[in-house]
Amino acid sequence: MTKADYELLSEFRYQLRRFMRFSEEAVQSEGLTPLQYQLLLQLKGFPGREWATIGELAERLQARHHGVVALVTRCENTGLVQRVTGSADRRQVEVHLTKKGNQCIARLAGLHRTELRSLSDVFSVENIGAFNDGSVP
Repeated sequence: MTKADYELLSEFRYQLRRFMRFSEEAVQSEGLTPLQYQLLLQLKGFPGREWATIGELAERLQARHHGVVALVTRCENTGLVQRVTGSADRRQVEVHLTKKGNQCIARLAGLHRTELRSLSDVFSVENIGAFNDGSVP
């Protein structure tokens, strides 16, 4: 790697950390933890439907099953999500956003989209792919 590659990687990581700090502060201003926000985001953005199982959420969050059960319980206690017995398979538990959860994720996702747009030049494919060997940071 060249000096320019290190500088590009350093800048990318710096801007990524700035975005993550923005995200943490925005989420905390809503009274949520970053992981709770991630859960809501994964539910709202789950491909093809408006709910997910605990196992699917564990995969999307890259977390252990029992940790996601505890996270869902905390979100359920604050009225952000609800568990629903599966209609196709009654052994399956679906996790759904509540009205409160939908409103919360809409506000936060809007803030995040605006912040990401302001960083679009930093997170462009051209910048990420600019390493001499083509590696991704």
